[in-house]
Amino acid sequence: METPQHRTQPQPLPQSLPEARIELDGGLTLRAFEGEADLPEFFQVVEESVEHLRPWMPWVAEHSLTRTADFLTDRVKLWASGDQYSYAIELDGAIVGSCGLHRHDDTPDDTLEIGYWLHPAATGRGIVTRAARVLVEQAFRLPGIVAVEIVHDVANRPSAAVPARLGFTPHLRRPHIPTAPAETGDDQVWRLPRP
Repeated sequence: METPQHRTQPQPLPQSLPEARIELDGGLTLRAFEGEADLPEFFQVVEESVEHLRPWMPWVAEHSLTRTADFLTDRVKLWASGDQYSYAIELDGAIVGSCGLHRHDDTPDDTLEIGYWLHPAATGRGIVTRAARVLVEQAFRLPGIVAVEIVHDVANRPSAAVPARLGFTPHLRRPHIPTAPAETGDDQVWRLPRP
């Protein structure tokens, strides 16, 4: 009599790209930037957010229509190359911020970093936490990614709340040269390994 063979179910292979459009409950959508088509609305959102972002975001000091246009063009190219995945954060069809998965020079090859910012009128509603949760899922769809990090200056307490809510653990602190007015020169790196 033959014994039945026990076969293990094959594990799904990681996808090669994150989803370009992700719709969540409550009118929240993350979608890949569409280049020039996003320029008028995205520029206006940044314009209205400049003072809110200035303490923590060094690029705000050089904010202009040309730089915003270049940013959007670069997002499309970087997505296509697989080097970086940037999303517009939309609430009820209107852009309210940006988030993404990227690497810096000090990010390990098997790790992606999550970045995010919101228009001040959209803060305090859990939008970034929900967006970051989705970005974690998207990061782990990619082959070879074993961890996700969130990095912020230690003085940026609102940014620190996001990884803490999502189960990241403090990984290390490292010095950096301050490039924005409120930065202390001390970064907190939070890390979440692949489940």
